[in-house]
Amino acid sequence: MPTSRTKFYLDKMNAKWKGVCAGIADYTGIDVVWVRISAVLLTLMGGFPWTIIAYFMAAWLAEKKPIDLYRDDREQKFWQGVRQSPKRTARDVRARFREIDRRLADMEIYYTSTNSRLSDEIERLR
Repeated sequence: MPTSRTKFYLDKMNAKWKGVCAGIADYTGIDVVWVRISAVLLTLMGGFPWTIIAYFMAAWLAEKKPIDLYRDDREQKFWQGVRQSPKRTARDVRARFREIDRRLADMEIYYTSTNSRLSDEIERLR
């Protein structure tokens, strides 16, 4: 079964205890320190039994992050962006492709035009 990059996993390699906060940080793209601080503050500010119960339920129900998802950090950042804002990510990808298409069109025009200087350079290389 292929691993999903958009699924919540326990991050055991970056874990302090069970890997729940590290998994939440990995899933959302938020720094793990802020996730841990917010979990402690939420527990101390009145959510005592429920945050502990939710933490252990997440540790019990969630799967460990597969080892192949630790390898490519750039791709992981991309998928975090998809989870945070799919529309913005799609817009960014479209903009990148638009820029690549524009550059390819410029190259095509340059190479297919009647450019005598370019033709002379190509002939000298032969």
